[in-house]
Amino acid sequence: MSRTEISLPTPDGDARAFTFKPEGSGPWPAAIILMDAPAIRPALFDMGERLAAAGYYVLLPDLFWRAGPYPPLDIAKARAGDPEAQALFARLRGSTGVDKQMTDVAACLDALDKDANAKPGKRGVTGYCMGGSIALRAAGTFPDRIGAAASFHGGNMATEDDKSPHLLAPKIKAKVLVAGAIEDRSYDDAQNELLTKSLKDAGVDAEVSIWAGCRHGWVPTDMPVHNPEGAERHWKELVTLFDGTLK
Repeated sequence: MSRTEISLPTPDGDARAFTFKPEGSGPWPAAIILMDAPAIRPALFDMGERLAAAGYYVLLPDLFWRAGPYPPLDIAKARAGDPEAQALFARLRGSTGVDKQMTDVAACLDALDKDANAKPGKRGVTGYCMGGSIALRAAGTFPDRIGAAASFHGGNMATEDDKSPHLLAPKIKAKVLVAGAIEDRSYDDAQNELLTKSLKDAGVDAEVSIWAGCRHGWVPTDMPVHNPEGAERHWKELVTLFDGTLK
């Protein structure tokens, strides 16, 4: 596999992103990884390479690019109250939002449409933590361009906010997989029930559940709650979802 840093043109400027290309000759079906809150780091590069090894041309955008260059984000320090880490985290999170995220997803889709390495057709999206809700929102915002959408330990997917992703369920045409975390304040049983009902009522082909034993952040290997068995289950189900819809 190969990793390449690229620039994505957006109405707000050029966004930083990374592509991961499988071995051999393409084009390949394409997928977008939507990052978690700890931002771009080696653990996400590993995930891009793992998905590329499954036969996908992968695009990983930096959703915090508007904040400018930033050092590695230490979530543990931020949670422990370190003022510098908290200030950095606040700056990064404040640099994005619902509308900006959809601007960035549109830029990713446009870039893939022009990339000879990406096979023509619908794309797959998979998101983690904050990226989980972005993946669902993208599926509802770009229904004719996204064929599969997955969310792992995503948060705030069925809330009272007027831009909550579950409200877009009637527009979603993609096949959907949602795997929530246990004891997750950002995605509790009530949200899980509401999201399940919203997708079912809209006739979306969806599987929604909370995975036993898996806590918020269980997929990336650098997270304190990383669950190796849960992460492997995630890879198996994600690749099965993408293979069944994109290949």
